[in-house]
Amino acid sequence: MIEQLPITTTTKYNFPQENIALTLPQTFLELSIQSIKTVEKQPLCLRELLNFQQDTMTTLPVPKHVIAKPISLKPKRDNSVVSAADVSSIKIGETSTGLLIAIRGAVVWKQNSDYRYLRVGPFLFHVTEENKHEIYNRLRRAYFGFVHQNHKAAGLHSTSTPNLMQMQSRLTGLFEKWLQMSMTMAENGLILWDGALTAGTPEAPLDVVERILEIARKRGAVVMGFSKMTRLRFLGYRITDLLTQSKPPCLLKLDGYSKVCGPIRLLGDIYVARLAEGNCAFRLDLDRKLPNEQHVEAVQRLLGNDIVLQGYPETLRLAHILCTFTANEVIAMQRFIANKMKLNMVSRPNIRRILFGPYGKGDGEAY
Repeated sequence: MIEQLPITTTTKYNFPQENIALTLPQTFLELSIQSIKTVEKQPLCLRELLNFQQDTMTTLPVPKHVIAKPISLKPKRDNSVVSAADVSSIKIGETSTGLLIAIRGAVVWKQNSDYRYLRVGPFLFHVTEENKHEIYNRLRRAYFGFVHQNHKAAGLHSTSTPNLMQMQSRLTGLFEKWLQMSMTMAENGLILWDGALTAGTPEAPLDVVERILEIARKRGAVVMGFSKMTRLRFLGYRITDLLTQSKPPCLLKLDGYSKVCGPIRLLGDIYVARLAEGNCAFRLDLDRKLPNEQHVEAVQRLLGNDIVLQGYPETLRLAHILCTFTANEVIAMQRFIANKMKLNMVSRPNIRRILFGPYGKGDGEAY
């Protein structure tokens, strides 16, 4: 049984800066409508209902030594605003010329005893070889144009565009970074991200993530990245198993991991966090430009101002739930597009099943 918590909607979204809020969502909306018009009267091949989730697991070289001991924590209640954001996208179908993609984000914040949330989207895109360049670069300019007005990155204005199959992850990354930028408006708050504080990929450009962290620091906010899964190991053991014998709530800081791994840059100090009874521990990244004392204090403030079930913050759990597409929502979007644009829905034949019968199973389907 899932515990029912008080959640209320808000009539006014007060996180984003005005110019960001007016620029990026409007561009998303305009390009969504514009791209959907190109799908009219095409056959629509429905896709399996699988949500897209970016791979946030980064492999770093194993440190030669780790000098650390568990840090005991005590909840500290000070009415800080705890906010969290998550983004989900899904491919809802294919046409003869491209892909139909839906993207949605959710922001949840808690102050005192109330949880409030805002869903942004879903935005529907029909991405083709003909329009992918315009969609990607217009959104990139609308977003990066603000962030990089004083922080130009090499290659920012390059005309290179990802291939069609990469567009879903790129658009999702752009939208996620806008939400994360918007959350920095909460002064002296706690900002929770889903995933590690890493940068250097097309979805998370280094200078963009650095700029977001810089703005948060100037406003007295602390960014905390929770990773549900990690490849990091120490002495052959998963780092999340290092606190199994420690009494929660507690932290374990891991020093010695490289800050650079190829193009990937680690912008946070790595901790293992076991914040509640049970078997769940998580990798926790905290802005490495903040002192260790502020790291510990931030986690104690999180314990005092948010509900932590199974060691995971409730705001981040709700953000994930609210942005994730359900099967009913996907079917509704497919029907809406089909009726609105007069599409003929067809099922793509499963070539593996046709060729190999009951043995024609894809990855993840094997007995």
